[in-house]
Amino acid sequence: MNKIRKAWMAFVGVVTGTTTAKSQGAPAPVEMADTLRSNGKIYVVVAVMATILTGLIVYLLRIDRRVSRLEKDKQ
Repeated sequence: MNKIRKAWMAFVGVVTGTTTAKSQGAPAPVEMADTLRSNGKIYVVVAVMATILTGLIVYLLRIDRRVSRLEKDKQ
C-alpha cells in the first residue's frame, strides 16, 4: 500500500508541475482541439487516452506484484 501511495503522489506532483509550467506562458490557440471539440470527437480522444493510461497503470501494478512475490520467494 505504501508503494502505491508513493507512486500516486509522484504522479500528482508531475502532473501539477507540468500544468503549472504550461500555465505561466501566454495561451496559444489550438485549432485542432477546437475542431475536435466542435465536432464532439474530443470525448473519444479523451476516452482512448484514459483507457490507455488505465491499462498501463494496471500492467505496472501487476508487474510490481509479481516482482515483489519473486523477491519474497527468493529470500
